[in-house]
Amino acid sequence: MLTKSELPECPVATTVQLIGSKWKLLIIRNLRMRPWRFNELQKNLAGISQKVLTDSLRALEADGIITRTVFPEVPPRVEYALSPLGDTMRPILDAMEQWGKNYKSGLE
Repeated sequence: MLTKSELPECPVATTVQLIGSKWKLLIIRNLRMRPWRFNELQKNLAGISQKVLTDSLRALEADGIITRTVFPEVPPRVEYALSPLGDTMRPILDAMEQWGKNYKSGLE
């Protein structure tokens, strides 16, 4: 997690720095739909390890892209959701989704 002054000069490079990993993009993709619990995310993201999911969620939270809500229950329930800042990334993910659909339809 870099400070804003440590981020790359290029805006595209900054975006890649913040969300450029495969897993971070897929986490954000899921959180566009609704809040998710840790185990739900892990089951949905086939192949992600617990450590990578934990590290990715912590980094996204530290960067202000997602929120982590702990509910005072026994056992504790934790949900992850897009923050208002993360919600501004919807157009990026929507464009990626559309591009992927267009690409795949051109292959047939």
